[in-house]
Amino acid sequence: MVNILILYYSRDGATKAMAQQIARGIESINDAEALLRTVPNISSACEKTADEIPTSGSLYVTLDDLKNCDGLALGSPTHFGNMAAPLKYFIDNTTEAWFSGSLSDKPAAVFTSTGSMHGGQESTLLSMMLPLLHHGMILLGIPSSEDALRETQSGGTPYGASHVAHIQQSLSQEEKTLCFALGARLAKTALKLKNP
Repeated sequence: MVNILILYYSRDGATKAMAQQIARGIESINDAEALLRTVPNISSACEKTADEIPTSGSLYVTLDDLKNCDGLALGSPTHFGNMAAPLKYFIDNTTEAWFSGSLSDKPAAVFTSTGSMHGGQESTLLSMMLPLLHHGMILLGIPSSEDALRETQSGGTPYGASHVAHIQQSLSQEEKTLCFALGARLAKTALKLKNP
């Protein structure tokens, strides 16, 4: 059995919808389980802190979730061509996992949602890959053998799944297919690495 952590931040719901499609892809593979986790928003007031448990949606991620996963899907909306600050804040505090090497040699994938066609999807995906490389993770993209990658008129890149919200608020069929395919590929790879 492999446990794949889907760690995402979603402000308006599109990235969360992608995370749910990736989870479906993961769980379509025998002996694979998806664990959805999020991060709290960052307050502009220094004294304000988030509740321990969110009022709705996925639970907040812990370092133990990272340590115990067999693979990771990392997702964020695009903010000026970069991952959102709440996700970056959490990643910046994973030094303990880096020192212990708990993510080393585990597969990882990235996904993003943006408000416009040229909103920085690919640079955001690349920005999320950098800390994963430092953690020693094995990065997966979407191969050109996925038909939806060639057919999409909105989101989708070889670097990872993406969604363009201004075209339509909900995910297009191709975007859903690519999220599902990325999740399935992540689960299959985690199984191969865990049981060579």
